[in-house]
Amino acid sequence: MKFTFNWLKDHLETTAGLDEIVERLSMLGLEVEGVEDRGKQLAPFAVAHVIEAAPHPDADRLKVCRVATAEGEAQVVCGAPNAHTGMYGVFAAPGSYIPGTDLNLKAGVIRGVESRGMLVSERELGISDEHEGIIELNPEDFGGKLEVGQAFAPLAGLDDAVIEIGITPNRGDCLGVRGIARDLAAAGLGSLKPLKADPLKGSFESPRTWKRDLPADDQGACPYVAGRSFRGVTNGPSPKWLQDRLRAIGLRPISALVDITNYVTFDLGRPLHVFDAAKLAGNPTMRMARDGESLEALDENSYELDGETLVIADDKGPQAIGGIMGGEETGCSLETTEVFLEVALFDPIRIAFAGRRLGIHSDARYRFERGVDPESARWGVEVATAMILDLCGGEASEAVAAGTLPEERPVVELRASRVASLGGVEIPAAEQQALLEKLGFEVQLKGEVLSCSVPSWRPDIEGEACLVEEVLRLHGYEALPLTPPKRDESLPREVLTVKQKRFSAVRQALAWRGLDEAVTFSFIAERQARLFGWEAESLRVDNPISSDLDVMRPSILPTLLDAASRNAARGYHDGAFFEIGPQYAGTAPSDQTDLAAALRSGRAVSRHWLAEGRAVDAFDAKADALKALEAAGAPVDSLQVTADAPAWYHPGRSGQLRLGPKVLASFGELHPRVLKSFDLKGTAVACEVYVESIPEPKAKAGKARPALELSAYQPVERDFAFLMDADVPAEKAIRAARGADKKLVTGVEVFDVYSGKGVPEGQKSLALCVTLQPRDKTLTDEELEAVSAKIIAQVEKATGGSLRG
Repeated sequence: MKFTFNWLKDHLETTAGLDEIVERLSMLGLEVEGVEDRGKQLAPFAVAHVIEAAPHPDADRLKVCRVATAEGEAQVVCGAPNAHTGMYGVFAAPGSYIPGTDLNLKAGVIRGVESRGMLVSERELGISDEHEGIIELNPEDFGGKLEVGQAFAPLAGLDDAVIEIGITPNRGDCLGVRGIARDLAAAGLGSLKPLKADPLKGSFESPRTWKRDLPADDQGACPYVAGRSFRGVTNGPSPKWLQDRLRAIGLRPISALVDITNYVTFDLGRPLHVFDAAKLAGNPTMRMARDGESLEALDENSYELDGETLVIADDKGPQAIGGIMGGEETGCSLETTEVFLEVALFDPIRIAFAGRRLGIHSDARYRFERGVDPESARWGVEVATAMILDLCGGEASEAVAAGTLPEERPVVELRASRVASLGGVEIPAAEQQALLEKLGFEVQLKGEVLSCSVPSWRPDIEGEACLVEEVLRLHGYEALPLTPPKRDESLPREVLTVKQKRFSAVRQALAWRGLDEAVTFSFIAERQARLFGWEAESLRVDNPISSDLDVMRPSILPTLLDAASRNAARGYHDGAFFEIGPQYAGTAPSDQTDLAAALRSGRAVSRHWLAEGRAVDAFDAKADALKALEAAGAPVDSLQVTADAPAWYHPGRSGQLRLGPKVLASFGELHPRVLKSFDLKGTAVACEVYVESIPEPKAKAGKARPALELSAYQPVERDFAFLMDADVPAEKAIRAARGADKKLVTGVEVFDVYSGKGVPEGQKSLALCVTLQPRDKTLTDEELEAVSAKIIAQVEKATGGSLRG
């Protein structure tokens, strides 16, 4: 929301300066996002007089101007077609910063002629897009007199600071300058000026009236609409002050009638619409669109309408989308002499859904979907009437209306003690009453309970906590006491929980494995969610921030795949990401699971002359999962691998790591169907580590962790090769070898797998390297042979294989 400082003063009687206003706005919760002091920016530009504009000796389109400036006479080479002798323009001296073109002006030579300075256009000053010629100042517009060297910004009304604030969705009342002024007045920075909206008696009966043709169960789509007719109006350019204010907030002036509707929208937070009455066929009617109807809108786009969209129609069909945008056919032009005014009240939810369906973002929609003051449908007619008659002339009819406005004002009770219990500051009940009354609440104090009648412009006030917030922000957040938190000494000194420690260790372990941490949204597109087992309609987001983020994610992997796909589209095909966060199976608290997920795509080893490149495979994902589990304290040596990974993994190149019946991780290649859906070419592997499923370590009272025991004796490595069926998992052989002698065997690794010549069909040769670590003496040959025999026997029993000769 943008406005200017002087515009604010139209509603706020105050002696406060710009800095004080800006500071107070932020303390009131209206966060200031920026202040543009145009007067300071345009300070180098001043009025100059062109003494002579002669043709350039070597360029037909250029002129050499002798210009009288505050510093004396200057020579300027100018290419503007309107530069002529005797004119007054705006001069920039060498060294000036030109905001519209983002350059620092220097003296130079143009086609052999020296130029020291510049006569500027509106675009070069950044005040409009006009660049057909340089600014020409007419002395008659400034009291008949212009002085050389006079500062241009205050002369043109461009020295007014522009303030931009961020409005939270609940504060629709501050989407008008008057609402902002009301808050500042309540905070003690002046007084709110009365709104000039006296009822005007029309001079003739309106030839058109409003109609509402809405279903009986949907009267709330447009509960009330008002307006009136005008005749004999002249729709020329709007006055300079109005154009300046619209330009200051980034709007382009169009014509007086259109500018009036834009001005009232930003000034009072009350969107309006004006129809060229001569182009209307019959009485305008609020109704739902019919299938097959369409509208050519004022943004020059055509929109297909449906039965859920509210329209304003005449006998020919839709002429506007209610609360969102008018139609081009009945829009006002410079030839318009008859006008019909619309000031309506719409259902915010219906406006929001229609705007999203149609993809229209308009200032009217932005305000209606946040809720406008219902009373503004009455006084908005009078405000607009006064401006139309003042700026366009003509005469107005009697006002016409259809429907009823909500008359009942909700009453919310506030217990005075709740301000202290929720806000932490003691404020007497009488002071709370005074603060709320400044905001427009009607308050009755009964003992320690405030019965508050909510003003019509605050539909966001729904309960006691809302009133506490209003009291606190007006009292001043800076007045909240600084109270350090008290620690319960009965609690253990340890701050982090076991879960927090585990996730921190997992994060570090995955980062050390070369993966980059990602932070993504917890909602995804429905089409993506279905690939990962989503079925629960309860996880559909009612009010998504985007149409393709409409479902709570059943897995973290879709968001990581999205990131990998975007990177691949930009030429970065080799990705390695992980994320620690939640995924959802339902709406109950127990249905939310925090876990770690990792994704690798493209190549595991890049091309290099010393090593052979390869694509990522399931074992890369398994290694990530094991390292994460190990970091989290899981007993990785006791884990079993099963081939029953979820359906989004490749059925033959994936698995799960289990501890008994508990699944601690899933890993493997992702299914080609999933990769195709995300437009990801090549191979991608992933793992999901269910950290919360890892059993917590058993507490051993009075027992400290045993000291690390290091052996002084040399370890011994023995290699074994076994023949076994090809489908026997290597894990069985590893576990069997490790269990042959748990004291001596400290490591078992697979270093070769072979099938082919010399190996019977359907079998494989699996080679293991077993590390034996003696602790109290060097092993003799007999002891080594005995251990080796136990290892061979255990592996043969577990796998059904035999030692390869």
